[in-house]
Amino acid sequence: MERNTIRFGIDLGGSKIELIALDGEGGELWRRRVPTPQGSYAGTLDALAALVHEAEAGLGARGTVGIGTPGAISPASGLMKNSNSVCLNGRPLKEDIEALLDREIRIANDANCFALSEATDGAAAGAEVVFGVIIGTGCGGGVVVRGHVLTGPNAIAGEWGHNPLPWPQADELPGPSCYCGKRGCLETWLSGPGLSREAHRVAGLDVQPAELVRRAGAGDEVCEAALQRYEDRLARGLAQVVNVLDPEAIVLGGGLSNMPRLYANVPRIWGRYVFSDTVRTRLLPARYGDSSGVRGAAWLWNDRAGRRR
Repeated sequence: MERNTIRFGIDLGGSKIELIALDGEGGELWRRRVPTPQGSYAGTLDALAALVHEAEAGLGARGTVGIGTPGAISPASGLMKNSNSVCLNGRPLKEDIEALLDREIRIANDANCFALSEATDGAAAGAEVVFGVIIGTGCGGGVVVRGHVLTGPNAIAGEWGHNPLPWPQADELPGPSCYCGKRGCLETWLSGPGLSREAHRVAGLDVQPAELVRRAGAGDEVCEAALQRYEDRLARGLAQVVNVLDPEAIVLGGGLSNMPRLYANVPRIWGRYVFSDTVRTRLLPARYGDSSGVRGAAWLWNDRAGRRR
């Protein structure tokens, strides 16, 4: 692929669709976002196509297109699955958008796009194995190995949030109910709603995570204790990843990743759980923050990434 090729990345979210255009060096050429048509598959297709056509008209050039989506394409059927934007599930999204745009499209889970962005030119650039974590409204993960997104035969590689909290304590069992139908998933503990729910369960606090952090910083001992419990659970969850993948870097994104204390405290804790005498894995904040997913979608067309394994 030529170095000057324009790469369009699209983040297909539940409330907004964002497009970015990158040049061959990762420089931003164009950015636009529109509301996601609620509950309308046809409307979503039209909005995706309109964004690409508008950008190509504005830039005067045609480009490659990568799309980050909630959920994934089922290897068995070729249809979307596991998307919380339910109008996409069971639909041939890749086929339909390729027909509208008259070109091949690359599609990956949004957490995989986040991980690819940070592994390509973000916080973990140059690392061979990167695990990207989104801790916000939900709790997702993605794996990048030597510049390639790891998808897996079931298209669920990196679905960290739907594993159980490891090394559970007695008061953590059986764990909160998860929308996936199981109990005690990491998402129920480590997402923003999970943190707020736990603060209410243990201390009767009705606070959002940002307020919990503010109060802890002001010396509130109850809030500080809640955050320490959160950090221990995050350390346990990430130690499990280190024990399986042994990544060079773990990059955090999503709203809860904006707590600076995590990057000092969690690595101090996870050594209790990692099966090693030392832990050299780095825990890093995302370089591109909320823009990482859309950049990663564009990088699906990087020479090193985006092809089906």
